[in-house]
Amino acid sequence: MTVLLEIRDLHVAYGRVEAVRGISLELGAGQIVSVIGPNGAGKTTLLSAAIGLLPASGSVRFEGEEIGGLDVEARVERGLCLVPESRELFGEMSVQDNLRLGAYARRLPRRLLKERLDFVCTKFPRLAERRDQRADTLSGGERQMLALGRALMSGPRLLLLDEPSLGLAPLIVQEILSIVSRLRQEGVSILLVEQNAMAALEISDFGYVIESGEVDIRGPSDVLARDPRVFATYLGSME
Repeated sequence: MTVLLEIRDLHVAYGRVEAVRGISLELGAGQIVSVIGPNGAGKTTLLSAAIGLLPASGSVRFEGEEIGGLDVEARVERGLCLVPESRELFGEMSVQDNLRLGAYARRLPRRLLKERLDFVCTKFPRLAERRDQRADTLSGGERQMLALGRALMSGPRLLLLDEPSLGLAPLIVQEILSIVSRLRQEGVSILLVEQNAMAALEISDFGYVIESGEVDIRGPSDVLARDPRVFATYLGSME
C-alpha cells in the first residue's frame, strides 16, 4: 500500500489546553479511513491541523513530503481539501457560483473549469437541477452535496470530511455516505470524521478511535466494529 497521508506525533493546543496530544495515523492511496470518538475528543481539531488551519507541532507528510510548514492554499494545491462540519457555503450565491469557487485556488482555464463542473453535476444530478438556485434555499442534504461538490472542483486526491451526516435524516445520511464511498472510484482517498460510528466503519477500510486527544484504539474497520470496547462505547446505542 502506498502511504498518501502520514501524521506523526501531532500536538495542537488552544492556549494552555492541549486538544490533540501526540496523535499518529496514516492513510493509504485509495483508502477511506474513519476517525470516531466522543464529542470534544479532538477529531475536528485533527482535520483542521492537517489542512493547515491550526498551528501544530509534529509531522504531516503528504505523498512522502513534509507539508507541516505549508499554508492552507499550498496544501489545497498539493491535493488536500477539507469539507468542514459547518459546510461554509455562500448562501446568497447560486449553486453554480459556489461550485466555481471550489476551483478558485487551481485557477483553471475555462475549458477545464467546464469539464470539472460537468463532472460534479454528473455525480450530483440534483445540483445540476438547481445550478441557478441560491445555496441558502437548498435542503440539508443538498447543501452537503454542494459542499462535497465544491471540494471536488479542486481536483483533490485526499478529502478531509468532517461530520458529513450531521443534522441529516437517516435516509439522506445513507445517500451521502454512499456517495462518499463511491468517490474512491474517482481516485479520491478520504479521511472521515463521522458521528455515526457504525456507518463510518461500514464504508471505511481502517479506523481510529480517539479519546481526549489521543488514539485509544486502532485497527481494520470490520475488526473495530466487532470490538466489545468500541461497540459498548460508540456503537451500542445505535440502531
